[in-house]
Amino acid sequence: METVVYFQGVIMINYKIINKDNKARLGQLETKHGIVDTPAFMAVGTQGTVKAMMPESVEQTGTQVVLGNTYHLMLRPTAERIADLGGLHKFMNWHKTILTDSGGFQVMSLAKLRKITEKGVTFSSHIDGSKHLLSPERSMEIQHLLGSDITMCFDECTKFPATFDEAKASMELSLRWALRSKEAFIQRSGYGLFGIIQGSIYPQLREYSANEMVKIGFDGYAVGGLAVGEGQEMMLKTLDFCVDFLPENKPRYLMGVGTPDDLIKSVYRGIDMFDCVMPTRAGRNGLAFTRSGKINIRNAKNATDEAPLDEHCHCPACKNYSRAFLHHAVKAKEIIASMLMTWHNIQFYQDLMNKLRELIAKNEMTDDCEKIFEKLRG
Repeated sequence: METVVYFQGVIMINYKIINKDNKARLGQLETKHGIVDTPAFMAVGTQGTVKAMMPESVEQTGTQVVLGNTYHLMLRPTAERIADLGGLHKFMNWHKTILTDSGGFQVMSLAKLRKITEKGVTFSSHIDGSKHLLSPERSMEIQHLLGSDITMCFDECTKFPATFDEAKASMELSLRWALRSKEAFIQRSGYGLFGIIQGSIYPQLREYSANEMVKIGFDGYAVGGLAVGEGQEMMLKTLDFCVDFLPENKPRYLMGVGTPDDLIKSVYRGIDMFDCVMPTRAGRNGLAFTRSGKINIRNAKNATDEAPLDEHCHCPACKNYSRAFLHHAVKAKEIIASMLMTWHNIQFYQDLMNKLRELIAKNEMTDDCEKIFEKLRG
């Protein structure tokens, strides 16, 4: 199944499904800056950099798409400056696909003195207290200035817990903002705009949001408002009904998720794209994800351990350094510790996604995480 999105004769983005294993999908998304094999994990480059990583190192892990942060980049160094310097791809030296979020989540979680109106969100910068308005139109302008391959429509990330009425009002506001985002988005070949489904944990609201988003028409659809405190069980329960409301022929993106277990179980339920700060943040704090489980390299037992973090991994941290060295480097707060631990975690996430794509191709996909890890070890 292949979907080519056109606008007035211009090819926007191309998405095709190569194979399906129940709900799990093997696909390819083609943008201006290359092909993204799905299911895909996007490394988070919040401020134009994947923390503790060189772009060349990120690429070596197999990463095909990174995520930039509209809120942070609009405040510093500003989208206008990045545009003057040639766009975000050139600015951060990343020449593959870039997806940018809309800024909505960060406005809700980081900004000070915020006020939500129909027009948008007025807020004070968490950096210097300066006043700003982020509206659907301004969010589209910023992401256009950055040169994002995939732009996210501006939405309100519904808090959790939320009553039905609170979630309904938030979802309806996001729908109105989505329409304005679509109208403000500048269509051009190789670039796309994704809509965001809201509605908290309520099936009726999720279905209504999805139906209305499809009527507006987007190049892909994200599930927002999850991984905000509801827990994995409720998140998966929501995905169980939510994914069925999304178009079969468009990419599906679960925002801000998550752990390796989250990824496996969500791919099994039909999700194609993910982003999360977890592998980079964990790496900087001495936590490694491996085929045998999580390893806190700070633990004293690692001080004399000559084994690699993960004997099946081919990243520099595992090929060239022992757990003992990494333990020392983390305890000594050496910069190389963050670099190596982060590289390993991103490599692990990409190896996991590659294995999931392989299993879907063979019709062997499962949501049994231990079986997936066994295949990774094999």
